[in-house]
Formats: sequence, structure tokens, C-alpha cells
Amino acid sequence: MFDRGHVCRGHPVRRLACGAGVALLCLGQVTAASAAGDLEAGRVKAKACAVCHGIDGLGKRPDMPNLAGQNEPYMAEQLRRYRSGRRAHPEMNVVSEGLSDQDIDDLARYYAAIKITVELPK
Repeated sequence: MFDRGHVCRGHPVRRLACGAGVALLCLGQVTAASAAGDLEAGRVKAKACAVCHGIDGLGKRPDMPNLAGQNEPYMAEQLRRYRSGRRAHPEMNVVSEGLSDQDIDDLARYYAAIKITVELPK
């Protein structure tokens, strides 16, 4: 079972306050991620990514990942890691050098907004 530690134990008001704090933190993360990127700006910027990842977000080569429907905060973080060199890939490290934080947020927003469908094998 998950142990929340001593901070949330005890008085019911303390537990309620702790739960409300966690909920607000989670809501803040979702709201910040949703508000950060501009979908239309991302669509324009994604044209530079289309050679490898496609404007539809589907990788055009076997070694290129699909970006369509990717989790927005995850994608933004990975682009920042490429840019800083904390994640290594020859092409992505070079491409991401010129991206601003806003560019990254816009691209993450665009690719996350692409709806994908899955068909299970029969």
C-alpha cells in the first residue's frame, strides 16, 4: 500500500489539506502544460520536422519515432534534453540547438494534439 508519510496523517483537516494540495499541484501541472504551447504555431514549426517525423507525426524511416499523440509534457522535456545534450542523438541534438522554449512547447502541443487510432489484431 502507498504510504503518504507522516505529513498527511493525523487530524482529518490535515489530511484534507494535504489531499487538496496534491490535487492543486496536479491541476497546475496539467494547466501549465496545456497553456504553454500554441497549436497553430506548432503546426507551422512542425514543417521542419516533417522530413523525418512527417507532418502527420508518423515517422518516415524505421529509425524515426512516431510523434503523433505523444504525451505533451514528455515530448517537451525530451526536446529540452536533446537541446542541452542530456539526451544524445546526432540529428536531434543539432536540430534542437536552435529551438527556444516556446518553440519546444509549440511543437509538443501540436504533435500531442494529433489524434491517432489503433486497430488491434484479430
